[in-house]
Amino acid sequence: MREVTVAATQMACGWDVQANIKVADQLVREAASQGAQIILLQELFERVYFCQEQHADYYKFATSADENPAIAHFTSVAKELGVVLPVSFYERAGNALFNSIVVIDADGHRSSIYRKSHIPDGPGYSEKFYFSPGDTGFMVFDTRFGRIGVAICWDQWFPEGARIMALKGAEILFYPTAIGSEPHDASINSRDHWQRTQMGHSAANLVPMVVSNRIGKEVVGNSNITFYGSSFITDGFGAKLKEADDHSPGVIVQTLDLDACNNNRLAWGVFRDRRPDLYGPLLSKDGGRD
Repeated sequence: MREVTVAATQMACGWDVQANIKVADQLVREAASQGAQIILLQELFERVYFCQEQHADYYKFATSADENPAIAHFTSVAKELGVVLPVSFYERAGNALFNSIVVIDADGHRSSIYRKSHIPDGPGYSEKFYFSPGDTGFMVFDTRFGRIGVAICWDQWFPEGARIMALKGAEILFYPTAIGSEPHDASINSRDHWQRTQMGHSAANLVPMVVSNRIGKEVVGNSNITFYGSSFITDGFGAKLKEADDHSPGVIVQTLDLDACNNNRLAWGVFRDRRPDLYGPLLSKDGGRD
């Protein structure tokens, strides 16, 4: 039996970067005090979700990994507490801007950078204005407590990303997120669809999953989004083990048996019976029609 204890956090964010880092620090410490070894913070937690509207002034928020204050802070925290921390940030790389993440291992070592692959563009979620599509491909990270796959928000709607990370040996999938109401249509509530989609990835790959979302109403110019939290953790069959509510800050913590999950993957045979020779249409936009 090889156990690991994971956690997801959720919090409301304001414009004050240092204040947000302080709240995130408190949540990480709370999770660690409950035994968590890998702790997931939400997407772009340094400030409000600024992508609601297009403002060129917000480009200045982007930094290199070496210059980012959240990465610097949580590098020290990870080493102090002996925990693994995936940290989301707005990355500047030369003249390119990305929605990125680094995984800080329990000794403070930083991984290579993963850059968000799928970039949304719709009312309230104008990410194509701020981010280039990621150029890293889907990645897995070897940490003190296991091999993990980490992707970001809109990535979580695409089964291909989860499958690739599972094929690369991810033992747990992590998705930092920023999702809530739709500014153009208040009647839309995607929460249940959002959860079911990811639970399906977990079930199809027989890999447990940790998802962290933000909470609270955030206003940017003439737009506002109420983020619906509901961060959750699944087992290796896609069933929810822990779930936060839609409005409260806090942490959820769960212990997973990675050996049992691995045995279940082998027993079900879904990777044994895959047919990559038949999946060529996935490499096209339209299914490869003539």
